[in-house]
Amino acid sequence: MKSCSSNDVKIYNLSAGKSLPEWLSSEKKKKLQNKSIDFRRRIELIQDFDMPGLSSNVQISPDGNFVLATGVYKPRIRCYDLKNLSMKFERCFDSEVVRFLLLSEDYSKVVFLQCDRYIEFHAQYGRYFRLRIPKFGRDLAYHTPSCDLYVVGATHQVFRLNLELGRFMTPIETNASTINRVAINPVHHLLLFGTQEGCVEAWDPRSCRRVGVLDAALGSITEDTNVSGIPSITALKFRDAMTLGVGTATGQVLLYDIRSSKPLFVKDHYYSLPIKNIEFHTPENLVLSMDSKVVKIWNQDTGAPYTAVEAEPDFNDLCLIPNTGMLFIANEDKKILTYYIPSIGPAPRWCSFLDNLTEELEETNVETLYDDYKFVTESELNEIGLEHLIGTTLLRGYMHGYFVDMRLYRKAKSTAQPFQFSDFKKRKIREKLDEERVNRVKLNKLPKVNRELAMKLISLPANSKKKGGNLLEDDRFKDMFSNPDFEVDKTVEDYRLINPVVSKMDKKKANKLESLFAPVKDDEVEGVASSDEDESSSDDDYQLRKEEKKQARLKIKERDSKAEIKPKFYEIRPGEEFKHSDLSGQTKLSKISLGERVQKEDSSGIKSRGPLGSREMTFKLTSVSRLIWKQ
Repeated sequence: MKSCSSNDVKIYNLSAGKSLPEWLSSEKKKKLQNKSIDFRRRIELIQDFDMPGLSSNVQISPDGNFVLATGVYKPRIRCYDLKNLSMKFERCFDSEVVRFLLLSEDYSKVVFLQCDRYIEFHAQYGRYFRLRIPKFGRDLAYHTPSCDLYVVGATHQVFRLNLELGRFMTPIETNASTINRVAINPVHHLLLFGTQEGCVEAWDPRSCRRVGVLDAALGSITEDTNVSGIPSITALKFRDAMTLGVGTATGQVLLYDIRSSKPLFVKDHYYSLPIKNIEFHTPENLVLSMDSKVVKIWNQDTGAPYTAVEAEPDFNDLCLIPNTGMLFIANEDKKILTYYIPSIGPAPRWCSFLDNLTEELEETNVETLYDDYKFVTESELNEIGLEHLIGTTLLRGYMHGYFVDMRLYRKAKSTAQPFQFSDFKKRKIREKLDEERVNRVKLNKLPKVNRELAMKLISLPANSKKKGGNLLEDDRFKDMFSNPDFEVDKTVEDYRLINPVVSKMDKKKANKLESLFAPVKDDEVEGVASSDEDESSSDDDYQLRKEEKKQARLKIKERDSKAEIKPKFYEIRPGEEFKHSDLSGQTKLSKISLGERVQKEDSSGIKSRGPLGSREMTFKLTSVSRLIWKQ
């Protein structure tokens, strides 16, 4: 089951998902259902609710227990029992079915209008009778009080077949060249014919006389409609005794009160496609109008759009289950589409579990995804140059960004970044070539990205706790040494705060320099009087020199604020001897010979006894690391 939202109205597609092939055996079907997750998660509301090729018509019986659908190939009809949610029977024909009509409350009496001018009557056991009409038929209707079957088609005549007498009656002569549709009001039994010229003729079936003509072609032309061609009548449907819905071949739906010649409301689909069917949803005061691309649901009084149902295949027929939110759509595909809209009505009684199922799905927080829209932030809008569209209908604000049409986004991005695709293509080709070179002889080369970090990781000893080689070989950190976006920028302030420039050895060298050198004051470098000159001066000139020193310091501060940072000077302290080896750090004692170590040791622990040269040495046992730390 797949859910979508149109105009903030939830629509559930119950026929979504994969279907099992018919030629598979029952054992293979079970195995496939156990293996595939898609087959296990799908909802098969009615078993085998499809056709081998496509479906042309679908209707529900008046008692609401059976659904009948016709399709090809071969031409056939399938009857589904809604109590058992499975197919009850299937029958094949010699030619395709144009229209069919249920004459009883269930499937026991059905009449079929076929494309080869034949009309077949079927009973519960099968075909009962078959006859032929003079012209090709397009639609048929049954008048219950007189038992007359009206058949219209590619002629100006309306054929009357009396099912009680079993013979043709005198046909009705109309002013039209061709009649497309016929409808009978269920209350007062007014007979209507939709013609090719865009007129609706009303006839009284009792006297077979014309009682009125409605010019729907003229009423479909308004300021808000786009009429191209002759708006012939393609759909007729009564809502009640007075309200009539008329569909035209140019994509307009007109609502009439049969007491007036002017339409109450005109709705345009803006597809310029023929309206194939019209249904009325009385509890919610909604109208469902269908062409080959979309089923539009709109308010009957105001024409405000409520929601719409779209699919990839073209639509052929529409069947709305009365007083519910479920509808069936025959289409140019194998599956007969089944949609459920909880907001317009409950689920039928034979599938009441759908209400609980949809409620659970609505309670779960599922992120809504839009296939035809792209979510972008404000910074991304600035990059592609669409920031001027903020506040218009082309951008829909959502959370911290906007939804933009995918076609507009791609066009703007290709204009703003024309070479991005070529760069992406080159990068993918380079990655593909690198993958093919994996089996070749590898040389230990440093990566192009983060070379210093890679050298540091490679130089780590094998017995170290930080295993740098594993980090370079780990696929999780592969982009760190290949993607330029992960390059470590040492110039930013964050890096300086986290990773100071001066290492531990540099700090030791700096401390050693401070122990050997004394810093030189700035005033001495620039020739300003030092503190020694101040002390040697007389007391009379003390205040004057103090003011001069203060002014000199102010000048130095002003100069330092404008000038760049200058190096800091050191001088050797009195009594100290400077050697370059002092800065190189202490050499490890393990690498020095025994004689050199004895010379460096303090000789105060060695005592001589007598003139013969006997000596006594006192020492303490300490570890090498501790001795190095002390030194």
